[in-house]
Amino acid sequence: MGTSLTPRSQEVLHEIVEAYIATGEPVASRTIARSRADHLSPASIRNVMADLDEEGYLSQPHTSAGRVPTEKAIRSYVESLGMRRLMTAEIDRLRFELGRLDSVEQRIEYTSRMLTERTRGVGIAAAIPRLNPALEHLELVALPDNRVLMVVMTRGGQVSNRVVTLDQPVSPDDLASIKNYVNRNFEGWDLSEVRRELAIRLTQAATTYDAVLSKLTVLYSKGMLDLNTGTEVHMDGASNLVVLDLHLTKEKLRELFRALEEKKRVLELLDRFLEQPAGEVGVHVGLAEIHPSMRELSLIGLPVKLDGGLSAVIAVLGPIRMDYARVMSTVRHIGQAFLNS
Repeated sequence: MGTSLTPRSQEVLHEIVEAYIATGEPVASRTIARSRADHLSPASIRNVMADLDEEGYLSQPHTSAGRVPTEKAIRSYVESLGMRRLMTAEIDRLRFELGRLDSVEQRIEYTSRMLTERTRGVGIAAAIPRLNPALEHLELVALPDNRVLMVVMTRGGQVSNRVVTLDQPVSPDDLASIKNYVNRNFEGWDLSEVRRELAIRLTQAATTYDAVLSKLTVLYSKGMLDLNTGTEVHMDGASNLVVLDLHLTKEKLRELFRALEEKKRVLELLDRFLEQPAGEVGVHVGLAEIHPSMRELSLIGLPVKLDGGLSAVIAVLGPIRMDYARVMSTVRHIGQAFLNS
């Protein structure tokens, strides 16, 4: 917030922002004067607005029009907001619904849907894997035609599935022996350490001609302990942007939707939250640096640290005129429910 603003200037500025959010129209001095209890005259309001204009908080589309708050003004307004509280029963319900879901992926999908339903914006949720998670459990399942399903589960909630085809059949008993060997010896180890130690043991055991270890070597060489999961991203409600007055041509609107379809672009949006403290709501007003068509959009997000080093980000993408207090509170409470589910 600009330190040069007086308390009265701040009040007037934030009243202008609220009026603009409510109507989407330039705000006239008489509108603010009528809403104030101190009966400050329109002329006095105009003087304050002129100062705010010089400070870069307001712009004037036309000479005779009122003022429109700039991104700087909206950032000042956002900084002044407190958090509304959801009812305890509602938070408990969210926590219960999320707790019923078995995997992080399911919780991410549910979270993005809840964000959209409660804010009418674009709900985005992403699980960002730890680079070197710890092994929770290995599962091996025999399939027809000499195929084996290999499932790696980590303590961070990641689940990776891989189907491989072998030159020779492997019995269910052999697969059970291999699985038990890995789980018994390496549960809780970081996967990189498991791979390193297992490679050493298999090399040392090569001279024993053990049939089970021989088959373990084959499965290991086919990526038995490799994770094939990337960042899990879910986004809901992009169609809500269609009804907004974003001052975009049809072609620019198509460009916006194409940008949102790119996973890389969405991750660029979310990356800006990963450096802030976990559990702290962040707001980014105006996203033109990500894509020109996002100039009139804002992003409200929250990073969450999960067990096993897994990170998650939940966020809402909406118009620059969104109801910031409500959306910030919704993001925060859904994030808390996600963390504690």
